[in-house]
Amino acid sequence: MNRELSWLEFNQRVLEQAEDRSVPLLERAKFLAISGSNLDEFMMVRVGGLKLQFDRNAMVRDAAGLTVSQQINAVSSRVHEMVARQYDLLRDVLEPQLAAAEIRRVKVSDCSDRAREVADQRFHSDVSAVLSPHAITHDRPFPLLQGLGVHLCVRLRALPEKKPVADSSEDATASSASGSESSASTKTKSAAKATAKSEPVSEPELVDSWQFAVIPLGRSVPRLVSMPSERGHDYILLEDLVTHYVEDFFPGREVMECVAFRITRNADVELQEDGAADLVDGMEEVLESRRLSRVVRLEYSAAASDHIVSFLSEVMQLTNQDLYPIDGPLDLSYLFTLHGLEGFDSLRDEAWVPQAHPSIDPAEGLFTTIAKGDILLVHPYERFDPIVRLIEEAAVDPDVLAIKQVLYRTSKRSPIVAALMRAAERGKYVSVIVELKARFDEARNIEWAREMEQAGVQVIYGIRGLKTHAKVCIIVRREPQGIVRYLHFGTGNYNEATANLYSDVSLLTCNDTLGADATTFFNAVTGASQPQQLQLLAAAPITLRKRILDLIEAETRRCLEGQKAEIVAKLNSLVDTQVIDALYRASQAGVRVRLNIRGVCCLKPGVKGLSENIEVISIVDRFLEHARIVYFRHGGDDELFISSADWMPRNLDRRVELFVPVIDPAARERLLHVLRTYFKDTTNVWRMLPTGLYDRGQADKKGKGAFQSQRVLYNEAVEVTRKAKQSRRATFETHEPKQSD
Repeated sequence: MNRELSWLEFNQRVLEQAEDRSVPLLERAKFLAISGSNLDEFMMVRVGGLKLQFDRNAMVRDAAGLTVSQQINAVSSRVHEMVARQYDLLRDVLEPQLAAAEIRRVKVSDCSDRAREVADQRFHSDVSAVLSPHAITHDRPFPLLQGLGVHLCVRLRALPEKKPVADSSEDATASSASGSESSASTKTKSAAKATAKSEPVSEPELVDSWQFAVIPLGRSVPRLVSMPSERGHDYILLEDLVTHYVEDFFPGREVMECVAFRITRNADVELQEDGAADLVDGMEEVLESRRLSRVVRLEYSAAASDHIVSFLSEVMQLTNQDLYPIDGPLDLSYLFTLHGLEGFDSLRDEAWVPQAHPSIDPAEGLFTTIAKGDILLVHPYERFDPIVRLIEEAAVDPDVLAIKQVLYRTSKRSPIVAALMRAAERGKYVSVIVELKARFDEARNIEWAREMEQAGVQVIYGIRGLKTHAKVCIIVRREPQGIVRYLHFGTGNYNEATANLYSDVSLLTCNDTLGADATTFFNAVTGASQPQQLQLLAAAPITLRKRILDLIEAETRRCLEGQKAEIVAKLNSLVDTQVIDALYRASQAGVRVRLNIRGVCCLKPGVKGLSENIEVISIVDRFLEHARIVYFRHGGDDELFISSADWMPRNLDRRVELFVPVIDPAARERLLHVLRTYFKDTTNVWRMLPTGLYDRGQADKKGKGAFQSQRVLYNEAVEVTRKAKQSRRATFETHEPKQSD
């Protein structure tokens, strides 16, 4: 399968969640916003990259045999179709249903007198003082506009000057003409305030007599402006409010048309590290280049006239493929704000509160808890707090000597970063690999890196030519029996905010061999040296590809020898052709291969003579499936792994990743149960067909046979926590007197 078309199939599955009538209304709005946000990134990165490839060599073919030109054409056709479906859903279904639920998008012209007074006050006090129009003339070129921001393009014409009155008859004629002009002007203003006016004026005019202006709306003024209402929640979009009052920006000019538009710039801009003397400076140049990069998409109101469309497409040098007329509000991300409105809980999913892990006692230090045995956490069903708490305890523990950690993405106010800085300020040896090349998080990571350096943290900016994507933290502690290394391995980022939304796995352990491997791995990265042989871990780009291929081939050999053989993997993406070919060979040998691939899957299952024994599913539900879990039957001696890496060339060849075995028997049993649970889903599961399309099961979502894997995993976490609390209540624990020195 072509990678880009496979990704679009994934986004289609997200969009169909928004179309699903069994999903609560505001959750449907959220899924529509997610599909729009996903598409924005796809256009920036993947389509932007395709256009760069086209400029270099348009005839290069991908693994599916498509040239770059064919890919661009196929993607453009599919995206236009998807956008039309998004806005059909918004306009014809969601907005009417939201209005019925008393969440209404309104326009100033339709408001009550009181609401119009509020709109007038907010525009003149909050909006007009902030926004500034930018006139386009021969000496004032088109402004540099922010990608993905909503802007207004205004078509103007100078009002005709009044002629002097010669006599009474002429005065009468002039009065009549003036009355007509006044009436026409009033009509024009009224039309401009209500919507964009695209009809030609009655008198002949030349294009050269028009002038264009742009009003960037920016992000300092909220997009949703709340309006007074007797019931529910009324709001007006900022672009509609400004359009209503747009004439106030242009006294002495006639507003012919005011149209909202939005541009998407190419974000596939990578650092040329060989020419970068300083990585931070180089990344700041990348951010600047992204701000100045070519436009790859223009979205605009479908009411726009040909005059404005021609003007915008010409100034940005766009083709018809790049143009997206939108019959509705641009930028669906405003629906995220609606999802967060207070007072509409019945329109949202019931809250699933993350549970405490039964082995973790808040009254006991985490070092003591981990020393008793490995702990496997399945997020977000179980809290991410223990990972934050572990690093915070390490920061103040006098026996902790060092903390070593990889940070790929973090939150805006990261408690983990704060704890690392506290540890350094207390004299502990703190080394942090901060990946400055984490796309769209570069600026935040640069800021964190500088703050940590000022606090005394040793900050390393990864490896030249590679992205450091591994999720690992090593805490070195002095104990009576000697040095002990406490470890956290994860499939997700050190971001406590997204940990409540993403399905991931964490492993807490103090296993000696894993500790030695992790230290060897970390020192190889920070020391930019050749990694030594690892005993249990596999690391990309050195050994991970070979380890995965060897495990698949070993399963294939066992099957050919008559043994039972099985491979089960849960990943975000499967793209790598070597891995796909190995899985095809395993299927041909009779190995049962079950794949849970959330997003891009370039393997085709169920093809006769090739992949008959391969099953591919995709789960799209309330949590983003992000964990990478891999299982091999291994002759009955099950092997289970968690990983930071998907099976893509970028992960296996161009990133620093980790592949971590789960050794503890209880942790292995829990992890395998989680992995197999997804394949029982009957409510939010999509099955991939040999064509590359997906089919969704139509099971009764509330019937006896309904099985929602995410709900089952959450209910299991709740039940385990309940039993643990009940067990603690049944056990008498005495308070021991504190021993004096």
